[in-house]
Amino acid sequence: MIPLPVMNLPRVYDLHTHSHYSDGQLPPAELVVRAAANGVEVLSLTDHDVTDGLPEARRAAETAGLTLIPGVEISVTWGHQTVHVVGLRIDASNPALQGGLQRLRDFRVWRAEEIGRRLDKAGIEGATAAARALAPRGLVSRTHFAQFLVAAGHAPDLRRVFKKFLVHGKPGHVPGQWAGLDEAVGWIRGAGGQAVLAHPARYHLTATRLRKLLGEFRECGGDGLEVVCGSHSRDDAYRFAQLANTYDLLASAGSDYHGPQNHYMDLGPLPPLPDGCTPVWQAWETETVSESPHA
Repeated sequence: MIPLPVMNLPRVYDLHTHSHYSDGQLPPAELVVRAAANGVEVLSLTDHDVTDGLPEARRAAETAGLTLIPGVEISVTWGHQTVHVVGLRIDASNPALQGGLQRLRDFRVWRAEEIGRRLDKAGIEGATAAARALAPRGLVSRTHFAQFLVAAGHAPDLRRVFKKFLVHGKPGHVPGQWAGLDEAVGWIRGAGGQAVLAHPARYHLTATRLRKLLGEFRECGGDGLEVVCGSHSRDDAYRFAQLANTYDLLASAGSDYHGPQNHYMDLGPLPPLPDGCTPVWQAWETETVSESPHA
């Protein structure tokens, strides 16, 4: 049990970050140290489809005097596209959650092989082996392929290499076969957590499809919407604050930090939530934060 002080409430939250257990660059301990040095008081480690970095992050947080919120970011297929759901305050030892995440990691193994095969057909050899070498903990992502492609001179930066090779219609694109929206939310809530729809501006949905996604997310038990995010503009934040209120969703904030060389926003104080939002952490400030000893 990690108490959140009541008289001297921590106010600097970052509830969306990644370590080298998924596609981040830093080990969990280094991530925590950097966050604490930059003024973060409450941090969530939310690696893609894996929770293996949480024990290391927890130990580092205890040393740094920072509150760690156990988290995960789950890959979801919705309407033939990939969206992400962050789980906050999860019990990482929950069997149903871990069983679901293992299924997604098994798909990632197959997808890495298939991306490599498709790039090989396009005349780019050795991509899978190179991507694996860039993934120190074995969870190979598209980001690792993109890093290899940039290093090999196929594009000048990650943004352009994705557009040239790894999105729909390009040589290295492999459609996701992820969890259903109801599955992901169910795993999170079954593990005692809160489900937050991550970085909604990045999905480039029409207004109609966005309303459909938010409605379905709320209907299957979703709790919150990431209003402030490293990839959101100020206008995005105000837009999604209004939508959070419309759909009775709590508002969350996270940098989506991946590392010093690949991030939207550094760790540290985030822009404030727009007025009128109910922060996802509001209820946490008057209770204790439960963290599984097996996280």
